[in-house]
Amino acid sequence: MKIVSRNEELLRDALSCIPQPSSRTSLASCNRLIRFEDISAAAFKIQCGVQKTPCMYSRLSKQYGMDIYLKKEFLQYTGSVKERGVLYLLMSLPQEQQRKGVIVASDSNFSMAVAHHASELRVPVFVILCTSTAPARVRMCRDYGAMVISYGTTGKDAQLHARRLAQENGYLYLEEEDSAVYLSGLGTVGLEMYEQVPKLDAVIFPAGGHCGLLAGSAAALKHLNPHISVIGVESENFPVLQESLKAGHPNDDQACNNHHFYGDVSGVCFGSNSLQLTGKLVDKVVTVREEDILISMLRLLEYERATVDAEGAIGLAALVAGKLPELKGKRVAVVICSGNLELHLLQQCIARALTLDNRVCRFSLVISDCPGDMSKLLELLAREEARVLDIKQERTFVTSELFTVEVICTVETRDKIHTAQLRNALLERYPTAAWTER
Repeated sequence: MKIVSRNEELLRDALSCIPQPSSRTSLASCNRLIRFEDISAAAFKIQCGVQKTPCMYSRLSKQYGMDIYLKKEFLQYTGSVKERGVLYLLMSLPQEQQRKGVIVASDSNFSMAVAHHASELRVPVFVILCTSTAPARVRMCRDYGAMVISYGTTGKDAQLHARRLAQENGYLYLEEEDSAVYLSGLGTVGLEMYEQVPKLDAVIFPAGGHCGLLAGSAAALKHLNPHISVIGVESENFPVLQESLKAGHPNDDQACNNHHFYGDVSGVCFGSNSLQLTGKLVDKVVTVREEDILISMLRLLEYERATVDAEGAIGLAALVAGKLPELKGKRVAVVICSGNLELHLLQQCIARALTLDNRVCRFSLVISDCPGDMSKLLELLAREEARVLDIKQERTFVTSELFTVEVICTVETRDKIHTAQLRNALLERYPTAAWTER
């Protein structure tokens, strides 16, 4: 028996008669109505190939005044929710195409998911990467079982080469797009959250240009309970989705940042289907600052022992920034969709987040270059329970009196209140002390 609800009518309206750009050579599937039955079928088909990740009550709930449940999709094998859509996509390919193989050309979460699941399904898989790709990403794709080829100096070069190889050898060129099959796979996240957390009031997803997770999951959630509020979050610097919704079509003119910190958050809007689904089914799209994303990453590391990237932390960042006051006292699920943060970025992000959170600070002051004066400064810091991270002395380029030394000190404090107390104590003892602002 086919169940047709008001939400399916919305989905049908959203997806009717949308032409696909001719440049999309990867999938020939028509983008028909995404039904709830399609998402249920995807969930059944991929259940043995992906993790049913936990959606757990968070210790952050008390801090932000609501019941927060974190859907930990970063626990997937490749560290990304993209596995759901990719696995269903690969399993839906004709056997002849599975025999010939697939090819991708990026170092994104999507490509790593393709590399892993194609290898598991014994589908030949090739990943074309430009020569500037981080060695760790190259190694991971090889470890997942793909044949990795380095070509060209830019991502565009790699894509052109991949398309050429696909045409010459019969491979299927895959790139992330909003086909019905891919969106149905991603939509299984919404289905799982509804089962795992009863009486949900709202669900928060990462948005940005690649809003397939948001659109697919909204389709599932709104079918199951139209009263659940579905919210998307994107970067304030790259409001790709908001600009596209205003324009009524994918906005390719929106400037994007290719820095690995942002991942897919700053990508271009990749399809009319996802965009129109989002416009029909998503209740709200908000933006957050880079500073909010960094502090969100810090909160997840401290309270949940979760190391995530910007895409994974951006949903919680909306709560950290206070962008959703209407959710106070409610039951809210947040999707932590990705945990593929490169190691060199991890150190920079955490150091910057501690500074933004007023827990690492720096000051400079001038003291007499006499025995005992430095020890008095250290005694004051110890009395105020500040942990010294770094201390430097400058004697040569000091412009104050002779036989003085400028001390530049970096210390760690508990929180903003502790930092203010330390600052007052230093100014009382050393009136000329200068505090380095963030």
